[in-house]
Amino acid sequence: MTVLSTNDEGKFLMDNEGEQIGIVTEVDPDEQIAYVEPEPDVTEAIVQGLGFGDADADDIEVPAESVATVTDSEIRVARDL
Repeated sequence: MTVLSTNDEGKFLMDNEGEQIGIVTEVDPDEQIAYVEPEPDVTEAIVQGLGFGDADADDIEVPAESVATVTDSEIRVARDL
């Protein structure tokens, strides 16, 4: 099982075919949920990449059990959300 942490904030969320879904804005390590901004603009992507963003109402919730792999720059889901 993949374990999500706040270190995953700012990473790109990718689908199982390598297409970018969005960027991780926040991770709840207790609930093991990543919040993903599906269409970040350039400024928002930079802010999130620096770890200064927060989840908002339009973010997608991605539970850890949907995650196949985590690398230094991305989180890849095992199936489409």
